[in-house]
Parts: sequence; structure tokens; C-alpha cells
Amino acid sequence: MIHVQGLSKSFGKVKAVQNVSFFASDGQITGLLGPNGAGKSTTLRMLYTLLKPESGTAQVDGFDVRQSPLEVQSRIGVLADARGLYPRLTSRENIRYYGRLHGLRGEALEEQINSLMLLLDMQSIADRKTEGFSTGEKLKVAIARTLVHNPKNVLLDEPTNGLDVMSTRAMRQFILRLRDEGKCVLFTSHIMQEVAALCDQIIIISRGEVSANGTPDDLRKQTGHENLEDAFVAAIGSEEGLM
Repeated sequence: MIHVQGLSKSFGKVKAVQNVSFFASDGQITGLLGPNGAGKSTTLRMLYTLLKPESGTAQVDGFDVRQSPLEVQSRIGVLADARGLYPRLTSRENIRYYGRLHGLRGEALEEQINSLMLLLDMQSIADRKTEGFSTGEKLKVAIARTLVHNPKNVLLDEPTNGLDVMSTRAMRQFILRLRDEGKCVLFTSHIMQEVAALCDQIIIISRGEVSANGTPDDLRKQTGHENLEDAFVAAIGSEEGLM
């Protein structure tokens, strides 16, 4: 579970995140939404300890991101927008490298790699160098790398960005599977159809602040709009930044 309370971060005079608070539960998919520049990615980066909050607290399974960063890192898997694969390594080698970074070794690591490859149908690309992979193939490697240490909390930053229809469909099904396994899933997306289909809870951030929070039905009722996209626009107070 992820608990954020009064989280803030500035870059010079720009207040990227201001007093953001929310709770993301295990066994649920929580969507973190907002227009470009709203503070979503900055919030995620503080959660996975890449950035330090200026004020407020963020806890992952009870461990504070500032006080216990290594404990937090062991409990989260992060699929960032930049996939960051090593092109000269094979799929297996990329996954193994990240497993070792998390302290996994030997037979236990190899069994976990093989399990993920079966789960993600990666047998045909297991021992190929990732250079030249399609977007969907790269995504499979990145997902396996994200989950190699079996984290309880999974952070996904626009996971279907750039995927074709079939890969997008597979990714959405995989996100649902993570939820059904009891994991806490926090993800960002600009696709309202995706949000409506996946999210148990939605947090909308606008200008660095939480402007709405609740289930999709809650947001529709709060804004008076039946369409979730219209509810989103009403919650952020402007159509600026949507395109």
C-alpha cells in the first residue's frame, strides 16, 4: 500500500507538487491523472525515491521514502516512461541484471526469470539482444525487469504509450492480473477509456494539487458528468493541456 500525506516539491520558483495526499490500497488499481505538467511524474519520482520531497510524507508498506529508501525500493517495481533497456544485452541478461541489483542470485533468480518469461510469452526473444526490438517486445522486457523481485507495489507511468492495439490489450489484461494477485497498482494514463476500464480509484492532479479523488462513479457524481472525460475536464477546471 502507498500512503501520501501533504507531499510537496518545487524546482526553483515552480511548485511542481503542492500538498498532495492520497491512499493507494493493495488489490486495487489507482489512476494518477492530470494534464501535462500537472505533477504526476514528479509525484511518482518521489515515491520511488528518485526525488526527495521538500515537505510531507510518503510511505510504501509503512516505510518512509526519505527515512528508509532502500526498504521502499525493495517493495516497489517501477515501469517508467523511459524504458532504459541495455541494447547489447539479451532480454534474459537485462532482467538478470536488475534481479541482481535487488539482491537475487543463483537458482532463485533464474527460476523467477523463467517464470516471468512464460507469463509474458517471451520465449522467442529470451536470448536475443534487445537492440532492434519492437515497442511491444521492449515493453515485455521492461515489465519482467520491473517484477523480477516480486514487488508488492507496482508503479506504471503511461504503460501503453506507443503500443499497437494487441499489445495495449495485453498490457491492460496484465495490469488487471497484477491487481487480482493483490498488488497495489498505481499508474498514469491520458487514455480515458483505459482509465474507465481499469481503475478502482482515481486521483486527479491539476497545477500540482489534488483536485478530485474517488472512484470513477464518484467523480461522475461530483462533477455532474456521465462521461469520464468530461468529468476529468471539469475536475481540472480547464481544457488547457489536454492536447
